[in-house]
Amino acid sequence: MEIKLPANPITRRWLGLSPALITIFIFMVLPIALLGVYSFKPADSYGGVEAGFSLDAWIQLFFDRDLDDTLIFDSIYLQIIWRSVMLAAIGTTLSFLVGFPVAWYIVQQPPERRDILLLLVTIPFWTNLLIRAYSWILILGKNGMIEQPLLAMGLIDDSLEMMYGNMAIGVGLVYSYIPLMILPIYASLEKIDFGLVEAAHDLYADRWAVIQRIVMPLCLPGIIAGCILVFVLSLGDFISPSILGGGKKMMLSNLIQFQFSSARNWPFGGALTMLLLMLVAFGSYFYIKASRKSAYLEK
Repeated sequence: MEIKLPANPITRRWLGLSPALITIFIFMVLPIALLGVYSFKPADSYGGVEAGFSLDAWIQLFFDRDLDDTLIFDSIYLQIIWRSVMLAAIGTTLSFLVGFPVAWYIVQQPPERRDILLLLVTIPFWTNLLIRAYSWILILGKNGMIEQPLLAMGLIDDSLEMMYGNMAIGVGLVYSYIPLMILPIYASLEKIDFGLVEAAHDLYADRWAVIQRIVMPLCLPGIIAGCILVFVLSLGDFISPSILGGGKKMMLSNLIQFQFSSARNWPFGGALTMLLLMLVAFGSYFYIKASRKSAYLEK
């Protein structure tokens, strides 16, 4: 039996895209839309939502209710949101400060050595993220790999207490996502015409001037892509705050999980999810805008 395709090219294009569009709608758009609807519903005392419309979940982000039902400003959730954004920003900054020199070193190596170095960069992805997070407990924990030599040499008398704080979470974020910073930057550096670098050196430009004036502007799309990837994933990270933070320094992802599981406040969990989605969308918008500006400058 012969199947006749529509003559209209636009119709044929949409038919070709329909399987992907249906999959995206069912598995991505629909769940997010449901969470958005849940965030405007009254909470059921036993979990789930009730019929009706309510802004209580969004009000809860900024206010708490007194015994007489008076709204009182409460910054506890804003502190968690701020901590999440700041830790994600710090992790992104540290990942760039470490990742850019690594990518620059790799791109200057012979092709056969580059493949080996890139393989070493991607090896952490072969291991479960949970196992990688637990490995840092052996390094940062009490009497761990850092403290034992210092105690043996008498440089410290007691534990440095590096675990279960913002520092441990930041280390976990950098270690987990730094390959996503290195690889986009490397991809951009690989496309650079190094004749420009040699010409700059011939004109007596020092190494810092070459990197600042030539290399970094040309690899800006890779830098932006790496920063957005690391920031977005760090913002929604669940493992590092839970294990390395010991649950004492809650981030947005932990707060969302707590609302859906323990607190049974699904509307508030939906509101927090939509807030996280808006932060991610803002980062994606910044990336697209910066990429277009970079492409325009290259022309």
